Amino acid sequence: MPQKDPCQKQACAIQHCLQANKYVESMCEDVIRDMRRCCKIHAGNSICCSGFKDSRPPENKK
Repeated sequence: MPQKDPCQKQACAIQHCLQANKYVESMCEDVIRDMRRCCKIHAGNSICCSGFKDSRPPENKK
């Protein structure tokens, strides 16, 4: 029996949040942050993380 994806819960939470908030990403920052954390830990073991990119703009250095 295949093992459950370790970040599936977070990926589903993102989809649910986006649908509930008419796809306004700023309304889902907390669940997106949770997904980033999960992917940082499980990137090699999670199919959900394979399509998840960190879309934050790079910080400006002064």
